[in-house]
Amino acid sequence: MSFMYDICCIGHITLDKVVTPRSEMHMPGGTAFYFSSALEHMDTKYLLVTSVAESEMAYVDALRERGIEVWAYPSMHTVYFENIYGDNPDNREQNVLQQADPFTVEQLKDVDAGVFHLGPLLAGDIPLELIRFLSSKGKVSLDVQGYLRKVAHKKVYPVTWPEKQEALRYIDILKADETELRVLTGIENVRYGAKMVADRGVKEVVITNGSMGSFIYSEGEYYEIPAYVPENVIDATGCGDTYMAGYLYMRAKGAAIQQSGEFAAAMASLKMESPGPFTGAEQEIFDRLRRS
Repeated sequence: MSFMYDICCIGHITLDKVVTPRSEMHMPGGTAFYFSSALEHMDTKYLLVTSVAESEMAYVDALRERGIEVWAYPSMHTVYFENIYGDNPDNREQNVLQQADPFTVEQLKDVDAGVFHLGPLLAGDIPLELIRFLSSKGKVSLDVQGYLRKVAHKKVYPVTWPEKQEALRYIDILKADETELRVLTGIENVRYGAKMVADRGVKEVVITNGSMGSFIYSEGEYYEIPAYVPENVIDATGCGDTYMAGYLYMRAKGAAIQQSGEFAAAMASLKMESPGPFTGAEQEIFDRLRRS
């Protein structure tokens, strides 16, 4: 039996410990959680495919109670991240206290979607064979961060992605921040780095740079996306995931790249103004855009 969704996100919900100069919080996290939450009130047929330990199944139940469709597979452990932020929310130290089981082709064989958004948190989460398989079913969007993380003695270290040459051929949309792009390509200049990724077959390269805005490179053109200044910065965790939820939502609706990027940036700006994920409505985002 097959299903058709506009967007399907694949990734682990994490157990997150967030330490800031002012507080310490324990909460669900990961691309899967922030991306799904951001689409809660959007007009789209959406599915999350995730994997958690029995002890964190309450996170899945909470998403379902909010009306989000979730396929949850059991894992020996839930991914457990510790994020420590200083005074600058763009900088963080990260530790991994537990890792989860990888996703498999078998788990996704009955899912059809216009776009599959992959949110690996660690290098082993989503194997190359699964990327290849999904690319035969729909467009593949990837937040590359997980492939650039190596865990040693619970610390996270940046590494390059050994399978990138082959894998990038199957990716339609790739999201990275500027630091991740440099790690991925080995190129200091982010414009050249984005072009190199596109030359490997990626159609839309989405590069974020926190409060400095973002740009999208597609078919030889750079689209400049401004950052919309939040009224106050309460919680920066999950901003990139929120941005991609907004971007893919608009692209799936047929919006142009520039419009989709601006919508995404405004959505990420709104997310920063309160703790936890963005769960607002489309109208709030358009209001933010109008005011800017």
